[in-house]
Amino acid sequence: MANKIKVGIVGGAGYTGGELIRILLNHPAAEIVFVRSKSNAGNYLYSVHQDLLGETDMKFSAEMSAGIDVLFLCVGHGEAKQFLQKNEIAPSIKIIDLSQDFRLGEETPTRKFIYGLPELNREKIKTAINIANPGCFATAIQLGLLPLAKAGLLDDVYTTGITGSTGAGQSLNATSHFSWRANNIQAYKTLSHQHLAEIGQSFMQLNPSGDVELNFIPWRGDFTRGIFISSQIKCELSKEEIDKLFTDYYAAHPFVSVSTDSIFLKQVVNTNKCVIQPEKVGSKLVVHSIIDNLVKGASGQAVQNMNLLFNLDETTGLKLKASYF
Repeated sequence: MANKIKVGIVGGAGYTGGELIRILLNHPAAEIVFVRSKSNAGNYLYSVHQDLLGETDMKFSAEMSAGIDVLFLCVGHGEAKQFLQKNEIAPSIKIIDLSQDFRLGEETPTRKFIYGLPELNREKIKTAINIANPGCFATAIQLGLLPLAKAGLLDDVYTTGITGSTGAGQSLNATSHFSWRANNIQAYKTLSHQHLAEIGQSFMQLNPSGDVELNFIPWRGDFTRGIFISSQIKCELSKEEIDKLFTDYYAAHPFVSVSTDSIFLKQVVNTNKCVIQPEKVGSKLVVHSIIDNLVKGASGQAVQNMNLLFNLDETTGLKLKASYF
């Protein structure tokens, strides 16, 4: 394909950077120009991401090239703002930031960011220059609740969610060691997770008159990839009405499917999909939603946003196979 999108990646040695490289290497309309990692400069990408052996002979770079169309920032939280303060990026270069630095409307003197949840802001994303990619838990929770928020049906929401070890990043810490994770789970950041603010922002966007209290307890799980969310509310609608609400909302969104059967993580691991299952029990509605935290929850969604920015079909390069077995 002529005139491929020229891509630069900053922070290419971590989990999200590695996943982004894997997706873009097989993207028919994109070409990776550089992958910046100062600590790995001069080393082959496959020296860090060993599954890339035989896929590419590209090396990490210490510098950046100006000859790109889009720059992905796969750096730690707080580091994206610092990077943009220290480095002059041409105004013509689009930026997709995978950190949390610009999700709440923060901006630089020259750049404003659109919150990059396509199922909420697709039309805004198409005309944007800069995208703040959503958080992984935020993506899974919101996709399970957006139709209800739009309908004004959210009040008090009680949500639990469990994520795999890759959600903690690649740096070692006490709770990421195999000996700690194996046969173990733990609640953390109870009712105080950093993604709550961006979720509340989206609910207000859909229903400015709504006052939603989201009570969220996240869990660390004994597996590597994926997020499973269960959100509970009181709801008087029938199951048929609920199913129609969800199918109508997501009819034009190719990566979200609504299931009437019980769902499980292996349906979405290694894909950019979200699968949702509403369950009605008496006056209670429980909405289960599942994603891969590194794909739809991070790098895959970032590529989906890139596709929208450059007027491509949003599924381009993202028709990925689930690891079902």
